[in-house]
Amino acid sequence: MTQQLINRAFYEALLRFETDDAAQEYYYKVMDTETGKIGKDGRPETVRDLILRSYAMLFCDDIGAVAGQKATPEQVEATADRLHAGNMGFDPQHWYRMRHHFPIIDEDNYDRFAALVIADLRAGELYEAARDGGDMLLVGEMNPLDMTKAQRDAQQVRVVSLKTEGVPS
Repeated sequence: MTQQLINRAFYEALLRFETDDAAQEYYYKVMDTETGKIGKDGRPETVRDLILRSYAMLFCDDIGAVAGQKATPEQVEATADRLHAGNMGFDPQHWYRMRHHFPIIDEDNYDRFAALVIADLRAGELYEAARDGGDMLLVGEMNPLDMTKAQRDAQQVRVVSLKTEGVPS
């Protein structure tokens, strides 16, 4: 059930979040939906918990996350500039955070940024790009505009994808 909630409609609501009250309501409704599982804290798990755990998995090596740990606001903010859509380069359309206009990531929106990344991988443009053209979400170093030439030359990237069972095509 919850896997079906992270779908194209949820992704599109995230894209319209800043300008559409109905999109905001839909986002909060999905994020607060219970998954039917009980979390480690004894409370019912929500889609928000699931998304934050999935986001932490993307960066488990970098942030030292263990299985089942949720990403914190600080971890999302620290890793957001390391996501590249499709290929490396200075074009802001390939830097995920710039592409989606998230100038600040903090307590108020870190879960929305994480939700955008996960929804995009499951049912958005990244999913379609991987399916149709072979482009992927790359996890690399920080924004190259903030790096020295030596740091840019030495950066490493890896391709990530999530299982896509149950995602409508």
